[in-house]
Amino acid sequence: MQLQDLLPPTESAIDRFLRYAAIDTQSAEGQATVPSTNRQLDLAHLLVKELQGLGADEVRLGESGIVYASVPGNIEEQTSVPVVGLIAHLDTSPAVSGKDVRVVIHRDYEGGDIVLPADPTQVIRVADNPALLDLIGDDILTADGTTLLGSDDKAGIAEILTMVDILNQNPAIRHGRIAIAFTPDEEVFRGIQTLDVGSFGAAFAYSVDGYGLGEINNETWGARTVTVTFRGKSSHPGQAKGLMINAIYALGDYLGRFPADMRPETTEGRLGFVHPYAGALDVEESTIRIAVRDFESSGLDAKEQVLREMAAQTTARFPDVVVEIEVEDLYRNMVEVLNLHPRVIEIAMEAARRAGLKPFVKPLRGGTDGAWLTFQGVPTPDLFTGGHNFHGKTEFNSRRGLEKTTETLVHLVNIVAS
Repeated sequence: MQLQDLLPPTESAIDRFLRYAAIDTQSAEGQATVPSTNRQLDLAHLLVKELQGLGADEVRLGESGIVYASVPGNIEEQTSVPVVGLIAHLDTSPAVSGKDVRVVIHRDYEGGDIVLPADPTQVIRVADNPALLDLIGDDILTADGTTLLGSDDKAGIAEILTMVDILNQNPAIRHGRIAIAFTPDEEVFRGIQTLDVGSFGAAFAYSVDGYGLGEINNETWGARTVTVTFRGKSSHPGQAKGLMINAIYALGDYLGRFPADMRPETTEGRLGFVHPYAGALDVEESTIRIAVRDFESSGLDAKEQVLREMAAQTTARFPDVVVEIEVEDLYRNMVEVLNLHPRVIEIAMEAARRAGLKPFVKPLRGGTDGAWLTFQGVPTPDLFTGGHNFHGKTEFNSRRGLEKTTETLVHLVNIVAS
């Protein structure tokens, strides 16, 4: 089965993606509500209408902004076919603006570095992105250099919707029931925790939220967030002598103690990191939020201990500043569970092969909603979307990336039915 042998979808994956990319869905850190931003609901409401138009069942928008739907199976013996789930997320990263995204299509890419038109300092260099060498002749999608693209994860949404469209147009493709969920706040790890796992009903699932074609992720980080608060004492600066205790200096001292070999910009492979990514400065109270990542629990513990030792050193230098540390566990490495379910990975590998790709399994230096779902009893590895350079202005995907991922999903649900 090749996509070119089937009736085409009513709308291509690339056209769907272009429409979704225009909607600002950035999530936000530190919010008490889910979703953390109401703008994510703009895309959610649109997807509800589109799923209903494609004949999906049980389409609804949950209170937390999760879009639920299912595609009915089309085989008589479907009661013996496990329900497979597909998930993707609505939000884009808070790290870079996702407002007024202007997608640029670099048609028939001929090779070489890609200079983004609205900001020539933003360059996608072949030396840093060898995947470009495999995209000669493809149509490459980027933003204009002023925003991220939003392929993470609107590409995944577009690919899942196009798969539903193809199944709708080609009823001869055998498949069982497919459970679908589009979640808010994946980037701040808040939305998936509100998923109704019981009504979702999948025996296993795939998050369509990964990188280049063929890459299947069976591992994620173990993740913690460490918040360090420095408490000083404010006073009028004109009469501050002997009174003011400026917490900002203590935070600056702490920040300067981060080991150079533990930063994300100096680590790769299976090496974890500590990453100060957000904070607030004030005389009376200054805070810093730190992402702690490692594939092993022992590595997380060791890195947390380093951060505590740094705090003790800062306290020794600034004894009048009170230093407090709060640790939040986010998710564990999903390989602990996925190793018990090798068939889930095998299905994804075979689906990619049938789409003409060369699949490979690789640990993900990141996290997905699938990590949480895996530990709720629904094994959920991460599938590629064709995208690259997530969370930055040099993010890119391609026509082939969107189409081949869609084709893989069609094969995947067909394999499950067999």
